[in-house]
Amino acid sequence: MENRLIQHVKQDSFAALRFKDFRAYIAMNFFFTFAYQMQTVVVGFYIYQLTKSVLALGMLGLCEAVPAIGIALYGGYIADKSEKRKMLLWIYTGVFLSTTVMYLLTLKSLGTYLHAGWIVTGIDAMIFCNGVARAFYGPATFSVYADSIPKKLYPNGSTWSTSAKRLAYILGPATGGLLYGFAGITTTFYVILFSILIALILVYFLKEYPAVFKPGENIWLSLGEGIRFVISNKIMLGAMSLDLFSVFFGGVIALLPAFAHTILKVGPEGLGTMRAVFSVGSISTMLVMSRYSPMNRPWRNLLIAVTGFGLSIICFGLSQNFHLTLFLLFVQGAFDSVSVIIRGSIMQLLTPDQMRGRVSAVSSMFIGSSNELGDFESGTAASILGLVPAVIFGGCITLTVVTIAYFKTKNMLPLSLKDLNTANT
Repeated sequence: MENRLIQHVKQDSFAALRFKDFRAYIAMNFFFTFAYQMQTVVVGFYIYQLTKSVLALGMLGLCEAVPAIGIALYGGYIADKSEKRKMLLWIYTGVFLSTTVMYLLTLKSLGTYLHAGWIVTGIDAMIFCNGVARAFYGPATFSVYADSIPKKLYPNGSTWSTSAKRLAYILGPATGGLLYGFAGITTTFYVILFSILIALILVYFLKEYPAVFKPGENIWLSLGEGIRFVISNKIMLGAMSLDLFSVFFGGVIALLPAFAHTILKVGPEGLGTMRAVFSVGSISTMLVMSRYSPMNRPWRNLLIAVTGFGLSIICFGLSQNFHLTLFLLFVQGAFDSVSVIIRGSIMQLLTPDQMRGRVSAVSSMFIGSSNELGDFESGTAASILGLVPAVIFGGCITLTVVTIAYFKTKNMLPLSLKDLNTANT
C-alpha cells in the first residue's frame, strides 16, 4: 500500500497554482464562497432586525444543518459515481434559484402583503434547500481538488485553496455589511446573485472528472465502507472529533448580529467588519503556513490551536469594546486556520481516490455542519442563559474538550506526520 502521508518537503510556495485546473477550482470556490458569506451576513441581520430573536438566528443554522447532515452520505455516494463538473452545474443552479427566492422575500413591496413570520419561514425553507446543495457540494469539490494537482502538492494546495476561501470569508461579509448599510438589501442581493453566476461559469473551465465508482456496487455497502474507513483511521477520526466539539460549543459567528446590534451597537457595517476580521486572522496565518507548515507535529499543533481558540472565545464574550472584539475575532481566525490546514492535509493524503466522495461526506457530517449545529446551540444557549454567558460557557466547554483530548492522546504529541502514518497502519 502506497504511503499516503508524504512528509512535507521544501518546495515552490506557488507550486499548486501552476496547474490550470487548480486555478479554475480555487477561483470557482472563491466566488461561490464570497456570495455565500454575503448572503449569510445579510440574511442574519435581516432576520434579527425582523424578529429581535437570537433563537431565530440559531434556527437558520439548524435549517441548513439538518439536510447537510441527513443526506451527506448519499451526497458522497453520488459524487463517487457521477461526473463532478455536471454535479457542480446543478448545485450552483439550485443555489442561484434559492437565493433568488430569498431576494424576492426581502422586497419591501412583498413585505406589505406577508406577515413577518411567513417571510422568516420562507427564508428558512430556502436555507434548507442550500443545505441540500451543500450535502452534494462538499464531496464533489473534494474530489475535484484531489484530481487537480499531484498528491505530493496536497499540503501546498490545501494552504492556497483554504487561503482563497478565507479571502472570500473576509471580502464577503465586509461587502455584504457595507452594501446592506449604505445601498440596501436589494442591491446586496444583486451582487450575491452575480457572484454565484460567475462561479457557475467558471465550472466550464474545469476538465471533466469521471466517476471512480465500482459499477453495480450496493449503495449501503458502499456507504458503510466509507464510514468504516474513517472510524478505523485514528488520526482522521481524532482530528474530526476535536474540531466537531470545539466548533459546536465554541462557535460565536451566529451570535454576531446580536452582539453588533445589542452590545456593541455598530449596525450592519460593523457586523460585516466583525465577520471579515475573523477571516483576516485566518488567511494571514495561512499565508505564513504556506512557508512554515504546521505538519511537523500535527497533533501537538492541533491541540495548541484549539486551546487558543477556546481562550479567545471566552475573552470575546467578556469584551464590550468594538476594537478589542475585532482583535479577539482576528485571534480566533488565526487559531482556527491552523486546525483547518492540519485536518485538511491529513484527509486529502490519507483518503483513497475511489472513496473521496464518501470520506468527504463523513467529514461534512463531523465538520461541515458543525458550524450550523453550533449556530443552533449558540442561539438556544443564548436564549436560555443570555448572550454573554452563552459565549463564555461555550469557550469553557471547548477548553474542557481539548484538555480531555490532551490526557487521552499524550503519546501522540511528539509524533511527526510520518510517525502518525506508521502508527495508524
